[in-house]
Amino acid sequence: MLLLIILLTSVISVMAFSNAKISETLSLKPVLVYHNKQVYRAITHSLIHADWAHLLVNMFVLFSFGQACLAYFNQFFGTASNTYFIILYIGSLIFSSLFSIYKHRNNPYYTAVGASGAVMAVVFTSIFFDPWNMLYFFGIIPIPGIVFGFLYMGYSIYMGRKGNDNIGHDAHFFGALFGFLYPLLLNASLIHHFIDRLLMR
Repeated sequence: MLLLIILLTSVISVMAFSNAKISETLSLKPVLVYHNKQVYRAITHSLIHADWAHLLVNMFVLFSFGQACLAYFNQFFGTASNTYFIILYIGSLIFSSLFSIYKHRNNPYYTAVGASGAVMAVVFTSIFFDPWNMLYFFGIIPIPGIVFGFLYMGYSIYMGRKGNDNIGHDAHFFGALFGFLYPLLLNASLIHHFIDRLLMR
């Protein structure tokens, strides 16, 4: 399922690079979602990306953490792991879009693309299951997942309030939040697992 998501996203993104109509049809435009009820855009915007770098980084991170996430799901949920992963991915896309949809509901110039909200959800679900697992910042700097999580959340809140760039920090923040809480929605008793791992017991 993970590979299917990556393949589908990659193919449609590459097609959209040379076909503006695809981007226009699938991108997240809060005005059209809120006023014209084009709610499908809350999901389809993940299928297109701004450029090759945006696509490659998202798909690399999704592949890396998606495998870990599926392994954790398989360990704790068995045969339901693929189903729960799909719910995580789609649910985080919708959840991470809601704030932006409302915030920019009357802004006809706001457009968002990319799977970053869902990718961050997958990353933070992995952090939940193993908070001290080392992540490699920029591919070379080791940092514990839980430390990265706090730093990233703080950065997203700060940049979201500044709002002076074109990056969807709000979607990143809410995707990360959804991903971290998602295991508890499936099984609230997993909080004991998180605490044990956090305290390295």
